Amino acid sequence: MTSGSKTRRPMTKALAPLSLALFAFTSLATPAAIHAQDMSMSSQSSSQPKNVRSIAITATDRVIHPADVATVHIGYQIFGPDQASLYTQAAKTSNAIIDALRAAGVANDSIESDQQSIGPTETYQINQLTPAERDSHAFTAQQSWTVRSTPAEAARIIDLASKAGGNKSGQIDWSLSDPNAANAEAASHALQRAKAQAQAMATGLNVHLGQLLYASNEVQASPIRPVPMMAMAKAAPAPPPLAINARQIETSATVYAVFAIE
Repeated sequence: MTSGSKTRRPMTKALAPLSLALFAFTSLATPAAIHAQDMSMSSQSSSQPKNVRSIAITATDRVIHPADVATVHIGYQIFGPDQASLYTQAAKTSNAIIDALRAAGVANDSIESDQQSIGPTETYQINQLTPAERDSHAFTAQQSWTVRSTPAEAARIIDLASKAGGNKSGQIDWSLSDPNAANAEAASHALQRAKAQAQAMATGLNVHLGQLLYASNEVQASPIRPVPMMAMAKAAPAPPPLAINARQIETSATVYAVFAIE
């Protein structure tokens, strides 16, 4: 049947790409855009599926937990007329601070040296002093430590250090003992948000939302704002410990998720 038959060419059904993009953020309840297309997904990862009709979503969510670790900064700064006598005074102050902490039951492995120095006072500092003060401030000694503790113990550590001569004590860095748990929780919430947004878009496009094809996430904790350094006056009467409350730590996660549509 060569003369009477016609050659049939295969019909190719063109699928018009749908171009939408969605970016959901914690601070914005509504998406900025949505991206649905017949995609090769070459811009993401070679491990992603090829030639699959899909919806790609980027969503961000966060979790907030109270800090359960307080890293307390303690230290001192003193002055003297000469380096030798100042070193002797610095050694006494240094040991008095550490002895006070240990006597109060602070674990030795929770105390870490930060920095220490002794030497001539900077010229600009000398120039700010009166002539009578310059001789007694010719040299400067300073030393600092960090003490890892709980929020409940932070005020007591500052109190102990300052009463023992730590006149440059008080800064606190707040953190979580298990940041990975907070990261996982934030990522889970972000993925749930992405799926909800994908479902809303699928409904709007009159298609069925299929399985999750690909997901990646980026987690970031909020900057830790330290409590300002407190300079404790040695001549003042011994006050009660400072009133200190732990900071809330915010952990956010951004998830890029690709869902099949049918």
